[in-house]
Amino acid sequence: MKKLVLSMVFMFTLATVFTSCREEKTPDEKVEEAMDDVEEDLEDASDDVQDAAEDLEEEVEEAAEEASDDN
Repeated sequence: MKKLVLSMVFMFTLATVFTSCREEKTPDEKVEEAMDDVEEDLEDASDDVQDAAEDLEEEVEEAAEEASDDN
């Protein structure tokens, strides 16, 4: 019986030691994280728009070259 109680106490102690508390974020930290996410999304969108504009510019130049070659 004594071994059973000691085993249970030991298991409880191990479970308590290896279980950590969940980190709570303050509202300020949540807002800052959301702003960082929005900033990253805007940068990604800006890069996509810039790439699309460059692709369009290349297509316009190619079309202009083809049009001048046809004449």
